[in-house]
Amino acid sequence: MGVDWLLVIFMIPVLLAGLITMKSFTEATPYFSHQIVWIIISFSVFFAFSYIDFRFLKRTDVLVTLFSIFSILLIALFIFGHISNGAKSWFSLGGFSFQPSDMMKIVVVLMLAKYFSRRHVEIDNFKHIFISGLYAFVPFILVFFQPDFGSAITILFIWIGMTLVSGISRKYFLILTSIGVIVFICLWSFVFHQYQKERIMNFVNPMHDIHGTGYNIYQSTIAVGSGQLVGKGVGFGTQSRLKFLPEYQTDFIFAAFVEEWGFVGAMLLFLLLGLIIWRILHISLLGATNFEILYGLGLSIFFMSHFIVNIGMNIGIMPVTGITLPFMSYGGSHLLTEFMGLGILMGMNRYSRVAHKDDMRNEFLGI
Repeated sequence: MGVDWLLVIFMIPVLLAGLITMKSFTEATPYFSHQIVWIIISFSVFFAFSYIDFRFLKRTDVLVTLFSIFSILLIALFIFGHISNGAKSWFSLGGFSFQPSDMMKIVVVLMLAKYFSRRHVEIDNFKHIFISGLYAFVPFILVFFQPDFGSAITILFIWIGMTLVSGISRKYFLILTSIGVIVFICLWSFVFHQYQKERIMNFVNPMHDIHGTGYNIYQSTIAVGSGQLVGKGVGFGTQSRLKFLPEYQTDFIFAAFVEEWGFVGAMLLFLLLGLIIWRILHISLLGATNFEILYGLGLSIFFMSHFIVNIGMNIGIMPVTGITLPFMSYGGSHLLTEFMGLGILMGMNRYSRVAHKDDMRNEFLGI
């Protein structure tokens, strides 16, 4: 099977939407030219990965090695990380920056796919919620204390989503959720200091302080609303051009895009993002074994988390977390991770139709 060309066709307009939005900025910036370079590199990795037989990723030693390497990188950030917007989330090497948390999300998807694929017969067991949670808990904590709340939330969503689709009883999951809520209420009532409560409130509802913590999201909602039906036109987005809208090339590129293209442009973008998710789900369900199927489902959860959280914070219904919009936001680290994740899926797709029955037998036996 190999490369799914429909998926590529759906991605290209979204990539172009990001480039056009960056190009429309009046000031001279390197965003447009740099992003083209990263798109070329990312597509090269995507096509190269599509020719690799990724069945070796089923090996426990390979996944443990990957998980250990990226965990060490996340720990190293606390010592060698570059501070950006108050968080130590990046390694800065000259003109190149690398964010390990991006690729760790794909590793978490692979780890959970491996764990759940070998335990489908006994999956309706309360212990698997806790054991699988450990694979997500380690990177979640390391990322949370950088602090990179956006990536931490994405890792949490990946674990929740993959736990639910794996077949674990909803009853057990609701019990765990209830325990978490009770613990939070107790912490809020008896442990947290007032300044800690204020930080949490600012995170949950930044709009209550539009001159301080809520300034970014307030300007974003203005940009989205001012686009109205058909937008102001390319190059006429005043919020981004006059720099009222911060981070208009990364976190708030959706707001910058909608200001210029309006409601119609937003609906077309939603359609394309939905089609991308549809193709990922379609390919995943053709997987050779449970591992490939669960990886594809986890990858779709990864993308949906980014779509929902980024767009949610752009329209003022979710807190600002620093989450990028896949394929549109400026930056090489997240773009390369997205194409690597899809490249792995394409590699799995290449052998989805020709899997030998022995592979299925080994999957069920946990070999």
